[in-house]
Amino acid sequence: MSNHSNDHHEPSGIAKTPEPPYYAVVFTSLRTPGDNGYGDMAEQMSKLASVQPGFLGVESARDSDGIGITVSYWESLDAIKNWKANPLHLTAQDKGRTDWYASYSVRISRVERQYFF
Repeated sequence: MSNHSNDHHEPSGIAKTPEPPYYAVVFTSLRTPGDNGYGDMAEQMSKLASVQPGFLGVESARDSDGIGITVSYWESLDAIKNWKANPLHLTAQDKGRTDWYASYSVRISRVERQYFF
């Protein structure tokens, strides 16, 4: 079974992750006012990440004040590194710093345990 299939990706729900261990990238951001092409790029990034080797799923939320949290799940640190180096993702990262985010943080964690209700 391929772990980077869309079986692990529910765009607006809880990601169906495999048994740990695996990794989580927590991206917390504060948006700037206006869209400035953000919506289209965010959709492109979601589609691109979902076919990236090692991708396991994603969960995302944003409040009315512009604070957003996106957690993406990955098989390995190498998969995360390869995603960060993807050419289109690099372009999005640059636009994020110049146009879309007032501030952001990235935290990478190893998931040791999980349980669902």
